[in-house]
Amino acid sequence: CVTAATLWQTCMTLARDKTQAGPSIWSVPSEFESTSNHPGTVRPLRYRTHAYSSDGREVQKTAYVYLPFKYDRHKSYDILYLMHGTGDSASYWLKKHPENVHMVDQLIDHRIIKPMIIVTPSFYVQNDAKDHLDTLTYSFAKELRRDLMPAVESRYSTYAKKIDDQGFRASRNHRAFAGLSRGAVTTYHSAIEQNLDYYSWFGTFSGSRTSAHEFKTTACAYPFSTYPIHYLYASSGSFDFALAGQLNDYRNLLKVDNRLEPGKNTRFDVFPMRYHSSGNWHLALYNFLQCIFHN
Repeated sequence: CVTAATLWQTCMTLARDKTQAGPSIWSVPSEFESTSNHPGTVRPLRYRTHAYSSDGREVQKTAYVYLPFKYDRHKSYDILYLMHGTGDSASYWLKKHPENVHMVDQLIDHRIIKPMIIVTPSFYVQNDAKDHLDTLTYSFAKELRRDLMPAVESRYSTYAKKIDDQGFRASRNHRAFAGLSRGAVTTYHSAIEQNLDYYSWFGTFSGSRTSAHEFKTTACAYPFSTYPIHYLYASSGSFDFALAGQLNDYRNLLKVDNRLEPGKNTRFDVFPMRYHSSGNWHLALYNFLQCIFHN
């Protein structure tokens, strides 16, 4: 008799032993988990912003920036802004979980993805709105647009030829936003609903909290309705408490937004026997990175 635990271990072993990149619902293949001989670097970036959800006071924040091996300021790079979840910080993806950095390095080494810049900010603002965190998933849009993007892209070389509205719109095909849990909610509320003119690739891991009506009156309304969405990748674990709500919101989004076509520029992965946990999101990032920046 084969137990569920034995089946799980067998499937995970087979998945890890894969030596070819491609979509996975079980595990990141082992070839992309080891330390690279060509590692990228992770640097802190301090910038000034404001408490946009309350009194507008000026604050200083820190984001982390991943630069690929042999980053060249004379070249232009695609850029991914990647958000953490509730209770974590800007250090989650690149410092607290260095396995994500190793994976990105290896995917670049194997030429599965192009060298890119990754920025990991935080939606938290010095305990602002600590009793109403959902407000931060909306107010971060202003910080992103007015403060973080200019700070990052004036310092590092992206496809934005000008650090202004015109430059960011012209380079939107080279810019992605993704997040986990409340960071996924922020992806919808701040990136898709309020900055769709600056971004065209999106990833939502284990989070949504967005109604069809909200989609219809923001991302699907003029002028954002005129911008194409190149890809929306959504994922969750089969044992993830966010799965039911996220799947319901995703289905409703497909009903109101005819730009999204499953199998073409969007998909929803459910990872077997995964919970609301770091392994879930590590696998989600692996899949997401292979969906973006192909145009």
